[in-house]
Amino acid sequence: MSPLLVSTEWLTQHLHDPDLIVVDVRWDAAKIGGGYEAFLRGHIPGAIFLDLDGDLSDRSNPQRGRHPLPDPKVFADTLTKSGIGRSSRVVAYDDAGGSIAARLWWMLRWIGCDIVSLMDGGLGHWTHENRPLESGDPSPRKLSPSPIRPNVQLGMIATMGEVESAMQTGLVLVDARAPERYRGEIEPIDFRAGHIPGAVNLPWINNLVEGVPQVFRSQSELRENFERHGIRSNSRVVCHCGSGVTACHNIVALELAGFPGARLYPGSWSEWIHHHP
Repeated sequence: MSPLLVSTEWLTQHLHDPDLIVVDVRWDAAKIGGGYEAFLRGHIPGAIFLDLDGDLSDRSNPQRGRHPLPDPKVFADTLTKSGIGRSSRVVAYDDAGGSIAARLWWMLRWIGCDIVSLMDGGLGHWTHENRPLESGDPSPRKLSPSPIRPNVQLGMIATMGEVESAMQTGLVLVDARAPERYRGEIEPIDFRAGHIPGAVNLPWINNLVEGVPQVFRSQSELRENFERHGIRSNSRVVCHCGSGVTACHNIVALELAGFPGARLYPGSWSEWIHHHP
């Protein structure tokens, strides 16, 4: 298993390793295709691009939320076509504090590929240190000679039914959204405001230090924050957000803090509101 995080310096030193694949997963909530446009303007040399909406989600059924997980075999085929195989070492990054890259990190683990890390600080950290970028679309990658055969880790997912009974079964529901969305004061995306009953609010952004670069806080700081909200080593944690994306950032942070094993409720609030009017 790879370390959860790698530094910009580590990536610079290993950028030309034959088994390394750097994946840019930038996403623009306000503009379809905006992440890819940003990628074309400038990205880490040799990086490929995967799209949150098209590659990391199956958006065919709104009842499942805004970013439902794709079929594992379809996702594995997407990876193979991108040149990612069983022996590839993947490093994911974005320009949003790792909040999108964490979804790819989680999904690779979900299908049984644990040679994956996040680049701590993302593109902002890379450019802050004046490290090189390249522009344009990279040359098409060859199909991976060792296609990924999904070994789905079902235990990484919590179902809506489990979330519904959380207060009776002792699950700790963690909502990664901004406090004002959790409180229901605003809702800029989904058709209803509020939060899942019993959930505690731990915004993903609080996992990062303030300012530039936006790297993860220390293990002790992360652990203190989670413990302050009632999480202990024996807690059974289920993370969610608006659509199962930024929740993955909390799963990373929990593992960094020494609380591994948190599960994801993929549909999150955007699925919940379709079934709980």
